[in-house]
Amino acid sequence: MKSALEARLAALAAAGETMTYGDLARELGLRMADLTARLETLMEEDAGQGAPFRAALLRQRLSADHLPAPGFFQKAAALGISVLDPVAFVADQRARLR
Repeated sequence: MKSALEARLAALAAAGETMTYGDLARELGLRMADLTARLETLMEEDAGQGAPFRAALLRQRLSADHLPAPGFFQKAAALGISVLDPVAFVADQRARLR
């Protein structure tokens, strides 16, 4: 059974939308630290399955290019994913999620 987080990310992907971390945390009733920990777990699961990162659907509130927070890229690197072009990488991840 999907968690509320997984269900919300699936809905965002299906709609081709993104959301800020803060908006998602408020919607799900989570503290930011809890949301971050859950997103990192999902990234580990996604990497293990060779799937695109569902966490790519989130963006920083003040990001002009709608990119995820730096922690997203740090976690990707920790999982062995090299991100030389963050904009292209995130666009690819989001496209693969649709």
